[in-house]
Amino acid sequence: MIRKVVRVTTNQDQPSDYQYWITRPIAERLDAVEMLRQSYLSFLPDVPTRLQRVYRVTQQSRD
Repeated sequence: MIRKVVRVTTNQDQPSDYQYWITRPIAERLDAVEMLRQSYLSFLPDVPTRLQRVYRVTQQSRD
């Protein structure tokens, strides 16, 4: 016989997502952000997967 198990907790009892991700290496965090970004963009077919404009960094001359 299979029993259903229900556990009632509060938000304070749950581990923090921030605490988990802060312990992960930077490369793993960036990979996770990129995966979420690609997943989000897959639901929006009209949005290009790249920046819409090309930006150029210039230095201002001191006259």
